[in-house]
Parts: sequence; structure tokens; C-alpha cells
Amino acid sequence: MDNDKVAEKATDTNENILELKHITKLFPGVKAIDDITMSVKKGTVHVIVGENGAGKSTLMKIINGLYKPDEGTIFYNGEEFRATSATQSREMGISMIYQELNIVPEMTVADNIFLGREPMRKNKMFVDNKKLNEMARDYLKTQGLNYNLKEKMKNLSVSQAQMIEIIKAISCNAKLIIMDEPTSAITDTEVDYLFEKIAALKKQGVTIIYISHKMDEIFRIADYISIFRDGRHIETNPASMYDKNKIISMMVGREMNDIYPKEETETGGEIFRVENFNSAGVFKDISFSLKKGEILGLAGLVGAGRSELVNAVFGKIKKKSGCVFLDGHEVNITKPSDAISRGIALVTEERKADGIIGLLSIKQNSTLSSLKSISKRGIISQKAEKEKAMHYFESLGIKAQSINALVQTLSGGNQQKVVLCKWLMCQPKILILDEPTRGIDVGAKYEIYKIMMGLVKSGVSIIMISSELPELISMSDRILVLTNGEIRGEFPAADCTEEKIMQIAAGSGAV
Repeated sequence: MDNDKVAEKATDTNENILELKHITKLFPGVKAIDDITMSVKKGTVHVIVGENGAGKSTLMKIINGLYKPDEGTIFYNGEEFRATSATQSREMGISMIYQELNIVPEMTVADNIFLGREPMRKNKMFVDNKKLNEMARDYLKTQGLNYNLKEKMKNLSVSQAQMIEIIKAISCNAKLIIMDEPTSAITDTEVDYLFEKIAALKKQGVTIIYISHKMDEIFRIADYISIFRDGRHIETNPASMYDKNKIISMMVGREMNDIYPKEETETGGEIFRVENFNSAGVFKDISFSLKKGEILGLAGLVGAGRSELVNAVFGKIKKKSGCVFLDGHEVNITKPSDAISRGIALVTEERKADGIIGLLSIKQNSTLSSLKSISKRGIISQKAEKEKAMHYFESLGIKAQSINALVQTLSGGNQQKVVLCKWLMCQPKILILDEPTRGIDVGAKYEIYKIMMGLVKSGVSIIMISSELPELISMSDRILVLTNGEIRGEFPAADCTEEKIMQIAAGSGAV
């Protein structure tokens, strides 16, 4: 180790709340963090950007005490800082909102808000549940929020659960709050609420480190921007020195002239049709068709019924009535295996919960939905599994040491590629993508779009749900807009604007 890394000292300034000097973190076969030195000023919003795998979340987990750096020193408020747990970091004034939901599903909203810092009874042995609920109720009231405190977290929507995580982090009275992709699953109204809270916290002298892939968000709140690439800190400057194109080019290390690589392709005749789908209180009289080689976009606000609709089509949830036609013939789909056997695949919104098994390898995850094709008499052929996994590993450009790497060690973008790999092995005719690029960076998004274009050129038809309207408009051939469980608009993507979609989605008009 170099001499200048042995006895680090804090910079002689009162401006910085956090200083990182030569931080390095190694995982098996990967240098996740490579000699990072940077500082964060007190009372500012410091945004960190970079592609998935750039080391952003790993560095935040080091600051928060979940990981121990292999090299380097952290200074917090001018003192050397060596947290060994998130609890210790919180006690010292550091709080973190994680990229993936960090909840206990079977516990209540109130329990989750005060998890790890519950008020105890006098005997110090049991939680004072009455006081805990009172504290949670009073806190939510001061924040202008209204949740059922006794509701179990598993019953909340992803958006609601993310908001609980946000207010839990804010409730700790922290001096430094780390927010890792906090808006990836919340509504525009909730984003506005969060940004109001960030502004209020900043006025109180609280420092925010904010990670996001959403460029519009960055310029709404950032005082400073740090750019990471391949585990290294590239530079930090005031936000005023950047624009969207400059950030993207520095993140990916190359110019990206077209973020959406949509190409004109020929579509065939109708391959898929849904007629009169109904589910009480969820969606009503839904009918639509899909052409061969077409990308059909589904737009709508959170709660419009988009995910519920495609899950019903896939047989994952029950519908009250409705028919599905494939290649002109009615098919009966009551469970996912029915859909899969007919060439229909679904990439769900929550890859962690439904798409991957983190403790299994890339190879094992890739073949989960197509085990019959590599098995004889119930015994998996190791040779066939390896060959198929390697083919898609290479063709999708998954970045990992090998197909034996655990999926939980991959970046979000590469995890999403593994989910796609799993379904592409089934050779689907219809691929349903529910928020396929949520929580992944612009470079990884581009690669997903290229995969989509390759699929439609080969004749695969795609149904895509996306809350990112530029993405939906740019990548779709045709768009349906759902409002309160009903289709209220249908038009070619080339003829629509974000404003037009939002007017319809909010119930202000129809086409």
C-alpha cells in the first residue's frame, strides 16, 4: 500500500460532512470500488450518477456500515469513521434508503417505520406497541401522510412501500441521508412530496446523497454532481456545469447520439387478441389486439390496472371473464404454465421478487423456465444447461465473471438481462415487459432496447408497460392508455405526446 494511504487525515475544512480517501472494495473476481477519493459538503444535495455496476450502491453501503472497505479511510464530520453496521451508522446520524425495498413483509407499517429503534416497556424486554403506534401516527401526521399503521407491509403497493422506506429514513433525525434510487417506484405526486422534503431538510442543514438514473430529477435538486464509471470516481462539479448529454457521455465513456434505437420494422397480421377482460374493481371490458413483430405500449398512472391486466393475461392472477386468442384460436390460460407452453412470457415489474433467485447462479436462473428442454426423465443435462446459458450470456452481453456468478452480485441492468435470458430460452411468440428498464442506467437501457429490436425483427411481438413516457413513445409502434381499469385511448406512437397521454391517463380526455 502507498504511504499516502496509510495515515490519512481529514481535510482541514469545516465545509465537508463526509470525506472518502482511496476507498477500494473487492468482491470475488471484481473490483467494485477502485481507489475512490471525494468529499461531500454539509447541507447540500450531492447527486451521484453512473451506469449500473459503476459502484454507486456499493460505496453507499460502505458508508452505511453494511460493507467494510478493503482499503481507504472515511471521515465523517472531521473524525475517522468506521461503522460496522447500519444500526451504528444510524446512531451516528447516517440514514439510508436502499435501492431495493428493505422491508419486513409480515410486519405492520408502524413496525417498519421504527424497526430497530422500537420504544420498549419499562422491563426493557418487550416492545411498547401502544407507544410505537402513537409515535408512528404522530410522525405521519406531521409529514402530512395517512397510512393504515396496522396494515402489513406485504399488502401495500410497491409505491406505498417505497414511501414508507422514505419516511422511515427521514424520521431518524439524521445529519446525512443517503437516497439510492428513491423514486424508482413512486408516482409523480409522491416524487413532488419527496423533493419538498429534501428542500426542507436542506434548509435544516441536513446533507443528502442522492443516486438516480432519471436525468430530469437530477437537475431539479442537485447542488453537486459526481460521476462514476467502472468503479472509479471520474469527477465532481457543481450541477450548473453539466447538461444531460454531458452526464450521459461521461457515464458511459462514449457519445450516445440516440438514446432510443427504434427502427422501422414491418409488422405482420394479428397474432394475439384479448377480448372483454374483466376483474371486479381492477379492470373492465378490456379488449385489444397485437400484431406479429409489433411493440404495443401500455400507458397509465399507478393504479390504472396495467400490471394486473398483463398478470391476468399470463394466468398469474384470476380474472372474472374474458377470452384470449393466439394465432386465431382461443386458448385457455388459467396459470402461468399454460401461458408459457403457448409461447407467452412475462418479465414482471419486480425482478427481485418474481424474476430472479439471487442465491442461484446466472446459469441456474437462465434455465428456470425451460428445464424441460434440457432434461431427460427429470434429470437436468449439465452439458445442455451450460451450452444454453452460455449462448444467451454472450448474446445478451451479460457482464459477469462467468455463468456461475451468483445473480445477487450483478448490477441491476445485468440482473434484468438474466431475467430476459430466462424467458428468451422459452422462445416466446409474445413477450410481455412490465417496466423493463426500471432502476437501470441509460447505458443498460440502451442495451435492453437493442434486444427488443432484435426480437421484433425476428417476429416476436412485445407488450411493454412503462411509466417513462419518452421511453414508451420512442420504443412503441402503438400505445394504449388505461385509466381506472379501462382503455381510454389508442393511437400510433408517432402521433402522440407526453401531454396527450397524461391528459387521457388523468381522465381529462379520450381518443
